[in-house]
Amino acid sequence: MTNAGEGGRPSDHPEEVEGVAEATAVLPETAAQLVEMEQLQQALAQAEERAKNHWEQYLRAVAELENVRKRAQRDIENATRFALERFALELLPVKDSMELALQNAGKGDPQSLLAGQEATLKLLSRAFEKHDILEINPLGQAFDPEKHEAMMTQESTTAAPGTVLQVVQRGYELNGRLLRPARVIVAKAPEKTSGTDDSSGKTPES
Repeated sequence: MTNAGEGGRPSDHPEEVEGVAEATAVLPETAAQLVEMEQLQQALAQAEERAKNHWEQYLRAVAELENVRKRAQRDIENATRFALERFALELLPVKDSMELALQNAGKGDPQSLLAGQEATLKLLSRAFEKHDILEINPLGQAFDPEKHEAMMTQESTTAAPGTVLQVVQRGYELNGRLLRPARVIVAKAPEKTSGTDDSSGKTPES
């Protein structure tokens, strides 16, 4: 005898009916997973595209930075070269003046020669000033070890100790940076002469 279902045909294989039911229940979940996987693949593709774009932007930025560095280096080199060129142009009249003075050394009077040397020195001083080369002439000023070099000290009754009595060689600074210190002679207090009135030859009593 075969078993018959309620109001229907008898089921010879109930396990098949159960398997179909389970497969039917799993289908929606599998479809959702497929949709999610497709979305993940699309997101991955978009992320890879963005990463590629970012990498290309990074490479362009690196190349541009290198170009900026090269331009800056070239500008520095040009500025240095042109600065030296301008300074050289300022010195040419000085050299011309000195050569002219040497040519006329035995032809003119000493006063003319002296006037020519003074004019040459003024030309040189103006060239220095244009390029911020300033002279350090500390005569009568307090000795400054940052800008002065003491050649010797000398007793003085008219100048305060530590005052520059004489400038042996003037110093120079460029844009506030010391090129050469001024070499100077510095005043010091006179030494006190020791001694007492000892004309009798007696020594003080102990």
